[in-house]
Amino acid sequence: MGLYQCILKVCHTCMLSKLVIAVLLFHVSITISLAKAGDCGDEERSALLQFKESFVIDTSASGYAGAYPKVSSWKQNSCCSWDGVKCEENTGHVIGLDLSSSCLYGYINSKSTLFRLVHLQSLNLADNNFNYSQIPTTIRNLPKLRYLNLSASVFSGQVPSEVSQLSKLSSLDLSLNLDGVSSDGLLTLKPSNLATLVHNLTRLENLYLSFTNISSTIPESVANLSFLTSLDLRNCQLFGEFPVRIFQLQNLKLLSVRYNPDLTGYLPEFNQSCPLSSLLLAGTRFFGNISSSIQKLDSLEELDVGGCNFSEGLVPSFLGKLTRLTYLDISKNNYGGPIPDSLANLTQLAVFRIGTSHLTGPIPSWLGNFSKLIYLDFSYNRLNGSIPKSFSNLKNLEILYLQSNDLSGTVEFQMFQNLQNLYQLHLNANNLEFLTESTTVNATVPQFTILGLSSCNIREFPSFLRYQKNLQNLYLAENKLHGQVPKWMWNMSTDTLMYLDIDQNFLSSFEQPLAVLPWVNLRYLKLSSNMLQGPLPMPPPSILGYEIQDNKLTGEVSPDICNLSSLEALDLSNNNLSGMLPHCIGNFSDPLILLLLANNSFHGTLPQTYSKKSNLRMMDVSYNQLQGQLPRSLANCVMLETLVLSVNKFSDVFPSWLVTLPELKVLALRHNGFQGVIGKPENSNGFPKLHILDLSYNNFTGEFVSEYIFSEYAMRSNITVNQLTYMKTNITYDTGGGAITVDYGYTITIANKGVDRYYSKIQEAFAAIDISSNKFEGKIDELLGNLKGLRSLNVSNNLFTGDIPSSLGNLTQLEALDLSQNKLSGEIPQQLAQLTFLSQFNASHNSLTGPIPQGNQLTTFNSTSYEGNPGLCGDPLAKKCGNPKATLQTPTVQETFSSESKNKWMFVVAGFGSGLVQGIILADVMIRRRIGPYDAYVR
Repeated sequence: MGLYQCILKVCHTCMLSKLVIAVLLFHVSITISLAKAGDCGDEERSALLQFKESFVIDTSASGYAGAYPKVSSWKQNSCCSWDGVKCEENTGHVIGLDLSSSCLYGYINSKSTLFRLVHLQSLNLADNNFNYSQIPTTIRNLPKLRYLNLSASVFSGQVPSEVSQLSKLSSLDLSLNLDGVSSDGLLTLKPSNLATLVHNLTRLENLYLSFTNISSTIPESVANLSFLTSLDLRNCQLFGEFPVRIFQLQNLKLLSVRYNPDLTGYLPEFNQSCPLSSLLLAGTRFFGNISSSIQKLDSLEELDVGGCNFSEGLVPSFLGKLTRLTYLDISKNNYGGPIPDSLANLTQLAVFRIGTSHLTGPIPSWLGNFSKLIYLDFSYNRLNGSIPKSFSNLKNLEILYLQSNDLSGTVEFQMFQNLQNLYQLHLNANNLEFLTESTTVNATVPQFTILGLSSCNIREFPSFLRYQKNLQNLYLAENKLHGQVPKWMWNMSTDTLMYLDIDQNFLSSFEQPLAVLPWVNLRYLKLSSNMLQGPLPMPPPSILGYEIQDNKLTGEVSPDICNLSSLEALDLSNNNLSGMLPHCIGNFSDPLILLLLANNSFHGTLPQTYSKKSNLRMMDVSYNQLQGQLPRSLANCVMLETLVLSVNKFSDVFPSWLVTLPELKVLALRHNGFQGVIGKPENSNGFPKLHILDLSYNNFTGEFVSEYIFSEYAMRSNITVNQLTYMKTNITYDTGGGAITVDYGYTITIANKGVDRYYSKIQEAFAAIDISSNKFEGKIDELLGNLKGLRSLNVSNNLFTGDIPSSLGNLTQLEALDLSQNKLSGEIPQQLAQLTFLSQFNASHNSLTGPIPQGNQLTTFNSTSYEGNPGLCGDPLAKKCGNPKATLQTPTVQETFSSESKNKWMFVVAGFGSGLVQGIILADVMIRRRIGPYDAYVR
């Protein structure tokens, strides 16, 4: 029975008047009408359900901790009651859809039923995973949109021009669409589309495009968006000058152009009416001064100009008038001097950073009044004095960075023990003495994730470490730790520790040795430069970088090392390890970049198999007892830059087959049993990038032909290298505390008359050849004069005959030249007098005759440089020449060596100066081993 019929029957039974019946029917009619208006139509309900079915629910698809699948509530009932759906009251049309953080995973394309919801005014799909889908062009089917948020949802490709057709938009957010592996931005916005978007969307109030690759200048027309309140263009590869008129927008409250390193600009004079609350310019090239007019910005709460190019000088004291600031970062500019007391007014600060600057003087004690402070960074300055005891008042402090200053005095752990929110503490590289009580109560210890206590004069492992369950990065290097590593360390943060550095202490052993170290997620372990004895400790399979060089380890390397399939750097050098190398060393880890095993007692042959997927760049097995032939599969290591095999017992011919390695820069075969004639490589013109070659103390015979080794490409005159760059390999380790990059530098040791000279860095421009102490014969190759970047040349103790090539005068950067102990004849070429950088020269024990050229350099050397040549005369020898008038004019290089030479070898920048490796003595060159990485830095 229908509702109308029920009412009529009741009213008839009650004998109600027609008027009452009419009134009742009217109210029922209104109720039914309202019920229908509050429900969406079948078509919109169907579109939503089909949209739901096109995705799977995956909790990892959303990053927000409170994410949940909103579509789980979508059934066959009224869609206006569904979670995330908003309907228009009168018509029932779906006008709002908020599926942010809904754990949606899958693809979305132009045929999606979403675009049937033509009445949508608000669409929020943020924080899901649309699996690299492109933004559908059918977005144009939603012309009523005022709010569109597609942020952090793994959209990729070009932002379609159809977005510009949504002319009613007041808020557009396409930010943070990042690759899950590289964290690179996935969206691209053509400059023309950006200009069109700004031109058409005149009602925009919020524009968020961070991590969208725009790669253009910022259109001047942005300054015409008069309603704009928020503009976020962070990390968009912007360049050119920032339009200063944007600062004049009357409604602009948030401006962020952070991390656009090629974007320049300057700050204008601000007026009282400017409503800016957030001004974020970090990581750009904004320059000039921060005007004192910035103090007029009464609403300013966030100021971030870290890493800009603002002028040198004192920290601006007028910043102390911005009393509403909660975030202040002026790091990595050129500010110096003391921290001004005017900043004591900034008591609302939660973040305060002036790191990597030139600050001097003490840390002000008034910082203890900043009760809201969460993050304080004064690292990498020249601050002195002690850490104020008032820091113990900072109950909300979470992060404290004071590393790399000149702070001194005693720091008691008790100062930080009451800061229960503190989880990152960096005190590295000061002159502090860090003291802890011998016993610490577990309940009172803050739980750290990052703890930096390097160079803090610590004499024993701090007892509070035993209670740490969440440590990710622990720095204890360069202290005075001695004796054994306590066994309770094995129970510390076993599930979380990723980075452990105990380098440069006096540790001798482990109280309780383990077969495998217990930290299951450890990425980087540095135990180098201690006095550790016993067998090699084995890190867990998660390890990426393992450095334990410069210890006293003994025994063989366990085959368990083959389980370290993710290893990128392995340094076991300078120990007493012995035995044969595990067969897997060449291919157990495709990501392996550094393999450093020098100065041990390994014997047997090199492992024979090297993977074609190898990333190996540096291999040093020098100073061992390895023998046999070189494995031909080394040619698979196409990334190899340095190969050091010196001082072993290898017996082979010259490895011309390595000529296929396109990146090889250093090849050192010193003091082995290599032999035979070096012939022309098949199907090749020499090593493309080789510029340090050490073949000394072998049994090579025949002629030395430079073009068989150094390629035409490597000898081109237009190859230049920055004189301030050094040969090194960078490896970035991803740890819980951020990415840590370690620079592994190449080194060189140069031996002359039994004396070693060690260089901790090698310039990229440095080039050297040492073929001494072999049996090379014939004439010295005059094409050596083409190698214009050559700094050191040693051909001594061979069987070379004939004249000294005058073309050697073309080596204008040459600093060391050794021609001794050969059978050279004739006169010393006058052209050698032009070598103004030459600081070491030896032509002794040959059959040279005639006068020693009188000029800039050659007469400055000791007479021992010429001894054993009875036919020589003139200064600096006691024997004078018969014709004192026979002074010869020094010819130009062009006269003696044709300018038509096709092959030139340049590894130096024009105008290089006097040379940073000046005075090298190169009698016997050996490439030994790098001492270790430079200081690690966090980014």
